Amino acid sequence: MNKPDGKFCLRIQTAVMAAFGVAVMLALPTMALAQAKVAAPATGGNHTALFVGSATCGECHGEVYERWQKTRMANVVVDPKVHPEKVLGNFGTKDPLVNFSLADVAFMYGSKWKQRYFTKRGDDYFAQPAQWDVQNHTWAAYHAAKGTDWWTAFYPEPNEQRPTGPLCDGCHSTNYNIVTKQVTEWNVGCEKCHGPGSEHAAKPTRVNIVNPAHLDPMAAVDVCMQCHSQGQPRQNPIKGVYYDWPVGYLPGDKLSDVWKLEEHKLGEDSFTHWQDGTAHKNRMQANDFVQSAMFTHGVTCWSCHDVHGTSNNADTLKPAMSNSLCLSCHAPGSPNGPTGTTLAQHTHHAEDSKGSACVSCHMPQIAKTIANVNVRSHTFHFISPAETEQFKIPNPCTTCHAEKNTEWAKQQLLLWSNVSPWRVGQ
Repeated sequence: MNKPDGKFCLRIQTAVMAAFGVAVMLALPTMALAQAKVAAPATGGNHTALFVGSATCGECHGEVYERWQKTRMANVVVDPKVHPEKVLGNFGTKDPLVNFSLADVAFMYGSKWKQRYFTKRGDDYFAQPAQWDVQNHTWAAYHAAKGTDWWTAFYPEPNEQRPTGPLCDGCHSTNYNIVTKQVTEWNVGCEKCHGPGSEHAAKPTRVNIVNPAHLDPMAAVDVCMQCHSQGQPRQNPIKGVYYDWPVGYLPGDKLSDVWKLEEHKLGEDSFTHWQDGTAHKNRMQANDFVQSAMFTHGVTCWSCHDVHGTSNNADTLKPAMSNSLCLSCHAPGSPNGPTGTTLAQHTHHAEDSKGSACVSCHMPQIAKTIANVNVRSHTFHFISPAETEQFKIPNPCTTCHAEKNTEWAKQQLLLWSNVSPWRVGQ
């Protein structure tokens, strides 16, 4: 690993100080602490039970099952012949990128950022060369170039020689069998997060099913991390095949036994990371989160999200842009809240403005998913203009005030009496 310079060491020191502040926060009866009190040590996933499918779970858990069915988790993989209304790509207009027809498509993946199209050949699926950019309403090329994802070194260049089984389907299905290439069900079903349910369905008790809310925080986050992280199996290849998902993991297991996160050298700008180690691409929420003070002190993914479904974007418990979610724990005036007695005093922006939205500064949209569309960082670290100058990572100030430069932003921050000049740089 490259030796960090003095400015980066300063950032580490301030991060430690910030972590101490979060420790004070979690000494309060917050949502995160309440969760930690009921957490029990992880005992490992249930490797003796069989998978039975989400419909079986729905027989007893009807309300939760009904909500889950409406989520993107339950609708990642869609057959266009069964659900033609979910086709987002414009197949009615000729485009040089689209050298296939909808009749060739066996499955579609995605609906929020992009939609990709897959053809079945034999017992596997292969990506078509064009994807639909949902936000920009246009076609875009789809091909992982050599030297981007780690696995490109082990697969031929053409998409038609890159099967989705080892590269995608372990996360887009429940119980993908690497021998038979069959699944219990497509999409992220109940058992993807709770483990195989045959024993629980036969005799429902709390001890024969995994409830991530009852795991210790580390094991709890592993459940989401199995798919929302960039890495590779520790034992790779497996029977001569390279996999891009944690083969063998079940909820309750220690994910790090079978999965390692993508490596990164400080100061290196890569396909996966910005120079400071923050995620540069989508599907790396966990790579970010495990660096955060939130994770260190027992906050889990469902402290903020409910994957069973809510009416909010990203299935958050409360709307994020309105600050109601963040202020549940970080209220002005509390030891763990922002400095100042009001939100405006902390942000130096009007309370109802984008500049006062917690996520604007602490979860900037800097992880690329397609074209000019980015998803939010999950380190919760405020990226200062000085860090932009040093690490080339976008900061919230000049991202919003695009007509200004980093020197202007640094001078503005130095005028804020409630912001440490040592944290923002000079």
